[in-house]
Amino acid sequence: MPLQSMTGFARSEGTSGRCRWSWELRSVNGKGLDLRIRLPQGFEHFEPEVRQKAAAVFSRGNMQIGLSVSIAEPQVQPVVNQAALSAILALREQLSGVVDPAPLRLDTLLGVRGVVDFREAEESEAERQRRDEDIAGGLDAAIDRLLSMRLGEGEALRQVLGRQVDRIADLAATIEADPSRSVEAIAERVAGQVQMLLQGSNGLDRDRLYQEAVLLATKADLREEIDRLAAHVGAAEDLLAADHPVGRKLDFLAQEFNREANTICSKSNAAAVTAAGIELKVVIDQFREQIQNLE
Repeated sequence: MPLQSMTGFARSEGTSGRCRWSWELRSVNGKGLDLRIRLPQGFEHFEPEVRQKAAAVFSRGNMQIGLSVSIAEPQVQPVVNQAALSAILALREQLSGVVDPAPLRLDTLLGVRGVVDFREAEESEAERQRRDEDIAGGLDAAIDRLLSMRLGEGEALRQVLGRQVDRIADLAATIEADPSRSVEAIAERVAGQVQMLLQGSNGLDRDRLYQEAVLLATKADLREEIDRLAAHVGAAEDLLAADHPVGRKLDFLAQEFNREANTICSKSNAAAVTAAGIELKVVIDQFREQIQNLE
């Protein structure tokens, strides 16, 4: 799967019978996958499914997943208390010679407390199963939409990071090609330093000074740092083209980039190299900041 951002939002809603539901998924940066799930009472059984489905698609991000459920129009149904109705009919039979023998009217029975109750209609098992299937389908849709958004932002980040890696490579090439790193420039600099020291004191050994100067010039050479930068650039390009989460690896690579840039700045003995090294540090900081958004 291509690169993903860790930020995104998705919503999915629908109806099932009299039930109206909606899922909301929000994702921000995180070191790992942290799921915070909010479910209404009576729907807690969805939590294992939510965790399983989210973990199958995402590997990093602080994610809030919420389900809202409402009943559109509660329906009521009459429930007859058979025992109470039988008792009333038996009493009517007993008093048939005393009271009016006219047939009992429905409105009369409804007026007798406890004979007929009106209760909210309960869902059947089939209705509950169909409702849960619809809500689960809505979760799948919300996860797909969140994934699509994270992938879209991930592609935008890949392009930004690619340009930054290209800039790092360009700056490394600029440092490598700087005239101060040529053999002639180094020899001239060493000779000048030795000559300056000899003019300040007649008791110094010229050959020993040249040896020390050459040693210092060798330690100040940037060949190793430039080679390592080139290797890191290649590794970064490979990671940006990978089909799996690479945020943590790129973050480690950014630290390696920064280490080489710091060394270049500390070894530099030319203004142009120092300027390129400072710009290199700026680009690496921007690179590392963007990486924090990657899965």
